[in-house]
Amino acid sequence: MCGRFALTEKPEAVAETFGLAELEGFPPRYNIAPSQPILVVADGEAPVRGSNETGRKALLVRWGFVPGWVKDPREFPMLINARAETAAEKPSFRAAMRHRRILVPASGFYEWYRSGGKGEKSEPFWLRPRSGGPVAFAGLMETWAAPDGSEFDSAVIVTTSANADLKPIHDRMPVVIQPEDFSRWLDCRTQEPRDVADLMRPAPEGFFEAIPVSDKVNRVANTGPDLLERVEREPPKKPEKPRSDGGGQLSFF
Repeated sequence: MCGRFALTEKPEAVAETFGLAELEGFPPRYNIAPSQPILVVADGEAPVRGSNETGRKALLVRWGFVPGWVKDPREFPMLINARAETAAEKPSFRAAMRHRRILVPASGFYEWYRSGGKGEKSEPFWLRPRSGGPVAFAGLMETWAAPDGSEFDSAVIVTTSANADLKPIHDRMPVVIQPEDFSRWLDCRTQEPRDVADLMRPAPEGFFEAIPVSDKVNRVANTGPDLLERVEREPPKKPEKPRSDGGGQLSFF
């Protein structure tokens, strides 16, 4: 899953990566949590022929997805992740998967390793791209409208099975959309969910590096750059491979 992430790049770098003509300034954010506003990129007006503009637009939406058919958001559980394997069919995400796919700019995300032992502490890791950021997580967006006419936008991050590098820490990871696929993912006019299903795959091995960090990130109130500082800790063990004689067992996290 993805329950915390960060966006620390300068607005100019984000605008260049995502092909945005305009982007208001914003401070670095080191501990973005559910229910908070997040920056997302959506397909906008068609680009002007012959120009370098993409027609994309940046929006601030709430991280915590609310389907349009919900009667009272206060009585609906907060959805922060959508599984890539089922997003196109699930009633909560089906319409957004078809009509409102977005990109979520990020510098990386946090994940917690849990050994499963009784009394064992969860150990946080900062997962960042080895080549630097920002990167784009696949996302879905919805607008919820109240009977009185008020409305708000919300979003969810799409996740998939973890690649071999991350699997020792957690079995899920955000779907990363590569820059060459931005247009296809955002194009909900000609690209149906089945046409972009191939994009919802784990990031290539070696794409992310896992950095052990302190448990300061556990508190939403902690928002400083020290959250990304490496701490010395034993790396998580990889799942054991089954013995060739068939008598071994897999180790699950």
